[in-house]
Amino acid sequence: MRRTLGLFDAVTIGLGAMIGAGIFASLGPAADAAGSGLFYGLAIAGFVAYCNAMASARLAALYPVAGGTYVYGRERLGAFWGYLAGWAFVVGKTASCAAMALTVGSYVWPGQAHAVAVGAVAMLTALNCFGVQKAAWMNRVIVALVLGVLAAVVVACVGSSQSGTAGSPAGVTGVLQSAGLLFFAFAGYARIATLGEEVRDPARTIPRAIPLALGITLVVYAAVALAVVSVLGTGGLADATAPLVDAVRAAGASGLAPVVRTGAAVAALGALLALILGVSRTTLAMARDRHLPGVLAAVHPRFQVPQRAEIAVGVVVAVLAATADLRAAIGFSSFGVLLYYAIANASAWTLSSRLRARALPALGLVGCLVLAATLPASSVLWGAVVIAVGAGVFFVRRTLIPVRK
Repeated sequence: MRRTLGLFDAVTIGLGAMIGAGIFASLGPAADAAGSGLFYGLAIAGFVAYCNAMASARLAALYPVAGGTYVYGRERLGAFWGYLAGWAFVVGKTASCAAMALTVGSYVWPGQAHAVAVGAVAMLTALNCFGVQKAAWMNRVIVALVLGVLAAVVVACVGSSQSGTAGSPAGVTGVLQSAGLLFFAFAGYARIATLGEEVRDPARTIPRAIPLALGITLVVYAAVALAVVSVLGTGGLADATAPLVDAVRAAGASGLAPVVRTGAAVAALGALLALILGVSRTTLAMARDRHLPGVLAAVHPRFQVPQRAEIAVGVVVAVLAATADLRAAIGFSSFGVLLYYAIANASAWTLSSRLRARALPALGLVGCLVLAATLPASSVLWGAVVIAVGAGVFFVRRTLIPVRK
């Protein structure tokens, strides 16, 4: 594929994936789980994400090709672990795509959320099919608009005299569960690694873009969460169906509510755009190795994108968007993505025998497994079932069809 993306494009793709998902979809469920411990959950999620980002950056510098942790796990741990990472990513992030599409629908036309979600998936899949540069350009516009809206929310809340009430304190399990749900919002930097074949000078660009995107997102998350909690309190945030809209209304800036709704829809579109890019590239990498149908490995000769993989992903996401529940999709996605990054950290562990170099991957691995285990029980159960099915498919296919080791 053609290498056309620079550092700025790579960072904005990561920002589009993270900010859209986290601010408008994860804060409410996380506050419900953690109560007044929300910010502890945010700090834990941010730290685990940092460990994962550093592991991904080191690995991406060595393996600057499409596929992300699917490639890293295969090369460092063996074919099965690479496959399992790819399976967890594709399954988890397909659920993320559905969640973001439903977020668009719930803000644009709540009464027809599923129909709007399907339309959004179709539109962005078509856009991606005509070249990654068009998608990257659109992502720049979306990120700029969303950051402007979030800045307006922060200013309105900080300037208000309204004071929210604190929610009930949660125990350690509640805080960890909130961290797992918030991790859903931090996983966007994976989009940067999975675009390895379309980034200029990837060995230099990707390791710089990943921590930059994560650092900017952490600052934005902290500022917005503090502002919203200052007027709603963690109790009000937990009960809110549209937290940022409720926050500006509580702050006495009801005129901003339509702007915030528009910003939420645009942010979710940006996240959906970047997610479809990442899932289709991992699908491409797995199809090349015959873990998925080989027809999905084709790259369009003119637009230099994996059109068949993108269309296949778009169809599956559209079906889920027509039938799925938003909060269930977030929990299920978090389980798959946490397993994906656990394998990334295990892969980074093998890069050096020095204790200092292994410290962050070890912390990241343990953190991912703990957060995955403390997610809502239904998410853990269904996530484990789907991962087990994927593992079974691997071993069955391995006996019938040779795959690359």
